Amino acid sequence: MEISGKKVIVVGGASGFGRASAELLSSRGAAVAILDREESDGPEVAAGLGGSFFGVDVTDFAGTEKALQAAVDALGGLHVVLTTAGGGGAEKTLGKNGPHSLETFRNTIDLNLVASFNISRLAAAHMATNEPEDEERGVIINTASIAAFEGQIGQIAYTAAKAGIAGMCLTMARDLGSLGIRALAIAPSLFATGLTKGIPDEFAAALTKDAAFPKRLGRPEEFAKLVAAIVDNPMLNGQCIRLDAGQRFAPR
Repeated sequence: MEISGKKVIVVGGASGFGRASAELLSSRGAAVAILDREESDGPEVAAGLGGSFFGVDVTDFAGTEKALQAAVDALGGLHVVLTTAGGGGAEKTLGKNGPHSLETFRNTIDLNLVASFNISRLAAAHMATNEPEDEERGVIINTASIAAFEGQIGQIAYTAAKAGIAGMCLTMARDLGSLGIRALAIAPSLFATGLTKGIPDEFAAALTKDAAFPKRLGRPEEFAKLVAAIVDNPMLNGQCIRLDAGQRFAPR
């Protein structure tokens, strides 16, 4: 799908992966709307792109539907959606204080997996009304993690959520294939975003010592380049693509 002229929504677009992707797609001629938390830098980022911003808590599923509809209305349609919102804490299945909190597990699933599916299903409904371009109507890109495949100790909830995102890809692609809508996910390793942004070089080197090459934190713009490649190449579909410099997480 040609990026130029397309209408794009980036969920979590105020920072990190989302911001870098929004900026790159905008630079290639896409119209971009950003959805992120009200207190984020979303309004400033959107203004810099000549786009629009809509405040949203992705775990407010009804509110997300309204925000997505408002973004589609502002754009005048939807061709690409990227979800990057997510996160999680550290807690073992059984720890010193007893079993893993069920509430924490459910909240992590809601924030990562359910929110991603909610946005995907709603976006697909909008994309289905598009006039096809070379038989293609839209692209859905969710964000997983290599933790989906090699979750570390204490990552049980996060692993389950990200593995769910990875596991949805092929089935979602099959569900939407007859409509000309593709569905994929990206599974990044450690990138210089959020808590890892700006950490000392020696700490970053220790975290990435098991990578094949390059042995460093990934850069948000490298994630964005993969997003653009996915949109551009119609043969990419139904899979979760690792973006990890050949890194495999150890147990700790």
